Amino acid sequence: MGQTLSTLAYLVASVLFIMALRGLSNPETSRQGVLYGMIGMGIAILATLLRPGMGAGGIVLVLAGLAIGGTIGTVVAQRIQMTSLPQLVAAFHSLVGMAAVFVAAAAFYSPESFGIGFAGNIKAASLVEMSLGLAIGAITFSGSVIAFAKLDGRMSGSPIIFKGQHMLNAALGALLLVLVIAFVATGSPILFWLIALLSFALGFLLIVPIGGADMPVVVSMLNSYSGWAAAGIGFTIGNLLLIVTGALVGASGAILSYIMCKGMNRSIINVLLGGFGTTGGEAGPGAGNADRAPVKAGSPEDAAYIMKNAQKIIIVPGYGMAVAQAQQVVREMADLLKKEGAEISYAIHPVAGRMPGHMNVLLAEANVPYDEVHELEEINAEFADADVAYVIGANDVTNPAAKTDKTSAIYGMPILDVERAKTVFFVKRGMASGYAGVDNELFFRPNTMMLFGDAKKVTQQIVQSLQK
Repeated sequence: MGQTLSTLAYLVASVLFIMALRGLSNPETSRQGVLYGMIGMGIAILATLLRPGMGAGGIVLVLAGLAIGGTIGTVVAQRIQMTSLPQLVAAFHSLVGMAAVFVAAAAFYSPESFGIGFAGNIKAASLVEMSLGLAIGAITFSGSVIAFAKLDGRMSGSPIIFKGQHMLNAALGALLLVLVIAFVATGSPILFWLIALLSFALGFLLIVPIGGADMPVVVSMLNSYSGWAAAGIGFTIGNLLLIVTGALVGASGAILSYIMCKGMNRSIINVLLGGFGTTGGEAGPGAGNADRAPVKAGSPEDAAYIMKNAQKIIIVPGYGMAVAQAQQVVREMADLLKKEGAEISYAIHPVAGRMPGHMNVLLAEANVPYDEVHELEEINAEFADADVAYVIGANDVTNPAAKTDKTSAIYGMPILDVERAKTVFFVKRGMASGYAGVDNELFFRPNTMMLFGDAKKVTQQIVQSLQK
């Protein structure tokens, strides 16, 4: 009876997780989606505690783990800045991967506890599931650690590429497959840990070639990996909810990775094999500027005057807006311009910021109306009719080099066609290249006016001028 109730509770939790994903697919229902996820997780935890055979000792351990993890999570959530969310997500992915490794080790050394056999005599099917969960979990852990280090500035965001890199990855992948087959045939502890060590190394080697422009794809891909790792371990220990939840996370992450690849014109195969940042060269800062016309620098007062007389304005937010925490003042500027009769829209590139949906969350935080926020495909054609494009902190996703320079690391990536607007205001601290390390041709276009300074302060000065 207890097992039946536990299974039913897991099914209810699974349905709530599906509803959570559906809610999170739209900004207007995202809060509801989060609520569904929280309720589902609460039911899942309660069902686990009430499973037959848990015992008082098991319940105490689970509650202790919840208390420790919950306390750490609460403290981190209260202190984390919006600009640090991408690296936080990468760090969380690493924990999921390591958890899969630990559960695989527990199942291997104590198979009786999971009903998969006895020490030295584990079912072959369980060994397959265990080895897959172990390998994917280890790859997720080491890959996520590298992603965190790059996003957090603890190591260079430039691609680390060496001769024969892909051949080495392919050879290690083939060796990993051989080790898995041998492990399933023998159940050897030595092979178990060799699989783990090789997977840790492979995760590192798959992620070090990433370039800055590919970072959002990396985040979504690692999200998918963490889900499949959880699903594999779910099969090993016979946990229905872990299987369903892992599959949901894995599938949704894979779909998101595909969407990101489409948004960046990258091959999904290259992504899965770690082929990031290898599609072209990277121009260093200042490279190729000698023959270009000098940039035009303007003042916030100039920008305010022109925008006050504009009919159609498109705001293009990027990571620089997140760093400056300028979303609130941007919305304030937009409200003032709407009072002057201007039509305001926000253009979001699929990989704006350093995490999928980063800009959408920031704008929602500032209470920007959802119907004013548009994705690249639906708004790109409108730039030609725009009087002003206000680019605040978005660099690589507006760079025309993606269409004109075949040697560029971002060549082929669809961009927001801001250069087609009558006037482009580009808010930036200086002339440094974007996260991908590529100089932006847009700076030198005759219809571009640079507004140098902190994004928040510059926009505040525009607001003050509009209020006069």
